[in-house]
Amino acid sequence: MTAAPTTIKFHKHSQRLTLVIEGHESTLSAEFLRVHSPSAEVRGHGDSDGVLQVGKKDVRIKNMEYVGNYALKITYSDGHDSGLYHWQYLDFLGKNQEALWQEYLEKLEAAGAKRTAAFIELKSV
Repeated sequence: MTAAPTTIKFHKHSQRLTLVIEGHESTLSAEFLRVHSPSAEVRGHGDSDGVLQVGKKDVRIKNMEYVGNYALKITYSDGHDSGLYHWQYLDFLGKNQEALWQEYLEKLEAAGAKRTAAFIELKSV
């Protein structure tokens, strides 16, 4: 069982979450956290491979809240708010960030997809 983080800092300007869990410090971007959401929407149901998240480069964290003493719930600017980031999962993400990110980029390339959104919505003035 992974212990709760001793440090949790959210850097609003850079959209990065810094955690210290059992002496290991990790800094995770909003995009990284979003594309690795533990939600069923992202990870899939049962035997499903989940859904590749595309166009999330500019996603922002709108809200973060503790769930009991075991997880964080994160709400993103794209409306995604399901999935609980348990301490053990956050520790896994932090310790494996480089490999997970590379795997994600390879999946994007194989799918012919991009980190940036396919279109930009313009507001009338």
